[in-house]
Amino acid sequence: MTVDPRAALDRFVAALEAHYSAVVARRGDEDPAVDDAYDVLADAFEVYDDALGSAYAEATPFYLEEDDEDEDDDEDLDDDLDEDDELDEEVEESADNRVERR
Repeated sequence: MTVDPRAALDRFVAALEAHYSAVVARRGDEDPAVDDAYDVLADAFEVYDDALGSAYAEATPFYLEEDDEDEDDDEDLDDDLDEDDELDEEVEESADNRVERR
């Protein structure tokens, strides 16, 4: 199902307005209305960006942050890379020690 980019843009703009209104009317640091407006805004942006890409092979210059689950995966990858760096350093030190002994 292809979404009309103009309709997606209208929905995105409305979501921006709703998000702004929720932020202005915020009732505390963890106001669920702001969280809900954020989710609607993120969804509207993705629909618009996809519609623009499908219809015109064009994209916006924006991107959404990854979900917490994805960030956990990234942290695991970073840990793996750190371990690889440590192993590389150990190999280099071992090689250096062999050279010094000769």
